[in-house]
Amino acid sequence: MVDYPNGLDIIQIKELLPHRYPFLLVDRVTYVEPGVKAIGFKNLTANEPFFQGHFPEKPIMPGVLMIEALAQLGCLAILSKPEYKGILGVLTGVDAFKFRTMVVPGDKLELEVELLKMRGPIGRMKATAKVGDKLACEGEISFALVKQNEGAEAVAAR
Repeated sequence: MVDYPNGLDIIQIKELLPHRYPFLLVDRVTYVEPGVKAIGFKNLTANEPFFQGHFPEKPIMPGVLMIEALAQLGCLAILSKPEYKGILGVLTGVDAFKFRTMVVPGDKLELEVELLKMRGPIGRMKATAKVGDKLACEGEISFALVKQNEGAEAVAAR
């Protein structure tokens, strides 16, 4: 088993995820229990491309991007297991998400995911995001693991 005693830095993150700027939404993973749990963060600056249009006079991180950041962290938790090398994690659903506080430039969005269940290539995770001690959002994320060369129809057929 691969050991990540110091979490994952951006280079290790890019080895596990195909996402790149401007859609890579995890800056660092501070804790990972491969296949089970991960904690990480996204530092938000005024230079984030989504702040230009959401909203110009009052920049707020879109909720869907908070969910995407959590889904990416979830992929990192699962894909950090060596047997999943070359596998792609895809978001298949979100449930019961609640948004509690706005996330703005200058915030450090602290992310945490934990596996609830896994059956074959399909799984579900509990996901939370905070800014300091304030809950930004929480809910559950469903995902599927697919080979990187598998088409979308393979995910839909599951």
